[in-house]
Amino acid sequence: MRVILVSIFILIVSSCFRHEGYELVWHDEFNYIGLPDSTKWSYDTEGNSWQWGNNELQHYTSHNETNAWVQDDKLYITATKSGNPAQPYTSARIITKGKGEWQYGRIEVCAKVAGGQGAWPAIWMLPVRNEYGNWPASGEIDIMEYVGYQPDSIYCTVHTGAYNHTKNTQKSAAWHLADAQHEFHVYAIEWTEKSCKFFIDGHKCFVFHKEAKASSDQWPFDQPFYLILNVAVGGHWGGKYGIDESIFPSTMEIDYVRVYQKSKPHN
Repeated sequence: MRVILVSIFILIVSSCFRHEGYELVWHDEFNYIGLPDSTKWSYDTEGNSWQWGNNELQHYTSHNETNAWVQDDKLYITATKSGNPAQPYTSARIITKGKGEWQYGRIEVCAKVAGGQGAWPAIWMLPVRNEYGNWPASGEIDIMEYVGYQPDSIYCTVHTGAYNHTKNTQKSAAWHLADAQHEFHVYAIEWTEKSCKFFIDGHKCFVFHKEAKASSDQWPFDQPFYLILNVAVGGHWGGKYGIDESIFPSTMEIDYVRVYQKSKPHN
């Protein structure tokens, strides 16, 4: 009976949430209670010892409901004060690597961001195998980034070997969104062989086009990527103006994650 009910639910979701020319291939509606679904999500803690390359201050945990849990049909990712001077803040960084990996498609996430000065929530993607070398050579796609000291702005960005923030050449756009930390919005990307188009609530806010005769230095986006959801604390960008200790716990809420790919023609 449970298998039948799950199958019916998948059919309903697939039929209700379609985009023309696309079909739903992966999703999490968070219609359960407890830790994030282990068949879809893992915890990324590998960079804790070296602060993730951005001088961030959080310590990412795994299987800790203080930092990542599901209830009321939503995923909650929370940065909080730990009480440990050596690791003053804890948070979660969950990933689909090995469980959800895609080359091209439409990825959309309905979220309410974590706010407050010092918070740095993000919805983004990294390559599975780093086909062209380590970051930034193999690329990064930032579907949504938000820094709490700019509460009215959302950033959409791509990083490549040629275009990245270490050279101040990253390709990016800011979108005015005054209520991002108070209301849910749908952050999405449509990624094809020729472009990455970014959307907020259906409004196209940024397009990164593949250049003519582009090398992997300009366009490394021809390999599988995986999805990341996290709330960082501080760092070179998020902590630019310090951290307001009164913001904690600071939580990003996720209503759903849906991945679509081009529909196959029917014979």
